[in-house]
Amino acid sequence: MCSRKKMWTGGNSEPPMWKHSEGFGSQFCRVKELEMELLAVLGCALLLPTVLGEDCPSQCSCWSLGEPWGTGVDCSSRGLRALPALPRLTRILHLHNNSLASIPAGALDSLGHLQELRLWDNPWHCDCHILYLKLWLQDFSAPALARLHCASPAPLRMKPLGQLTGNDLGVCTRLLPTKCLQFFWRDLFLIAGAVITLLLVAWALKLSKKLVCQLHLGSRRLRRSILKTHKVL
Repeated sequence: MCSRKKMWTGGNSEPPMWKHSEGFGSQFCRVKELEMELLAVLGCALLLPTVLGEDCPSQCSCWSLGEPWGTGVDCSSRGLRALPALPRLTRILHLHNNSLASIPAGALDSLGHLQELRLWDNPWHCDCHILYLKLWLQDFSAPALARLHCASPAPLRMKPLGQLTGNDLGVCTRLLPTKCLQFFWRDLFLIAGAVITLLLVAWALKLSKKLVCQLHLGSRRLRRSILKTHKVL
């Protein structure tokens, strides 16, 4: 791709200028190759967080809402007893008609893009474990909270979650620890991906700066060589 056509008619010998431009031409080709490698690295760096953070749960079906709108996740009617790890860009989440009794504390905090959530038709067990979901829904959507009712224990059966009081739940000294290791590993995986991305971007910037310096020095050397050649001629 990097080639030159001979236009010299002064004999078999090459003009003096070609001896200098040939070295610069090979250097220019090398710079182009490094630029392509740099673009590939930057592409991988930009795609890495998306690949790491957007895995669809195996029990659910997902669809893209288009950039930058995020992802729709349908986990309804799957017989789920536990909340699966969800894509961080989830915007629509359907969890209705399952066997969920509670949501682990902190499990929904990372879904900052969420706009639609369906949780009805689940057998919610109204004890201290349900307190996180109740408080979270109070901030997220009052209508969504109003549609949820307790299935157990018997004294609270069919009572709306939004109407639960401290007398109903008893003494909740603290929320029980989240027993959802999949969320921990997902967050750890995302953090590792972000660190790798930053390292790749830093390396790419350093390489691009080096390429610019090499190209600048090469052009200066070529100009000096041309000037010297003209003086000799």
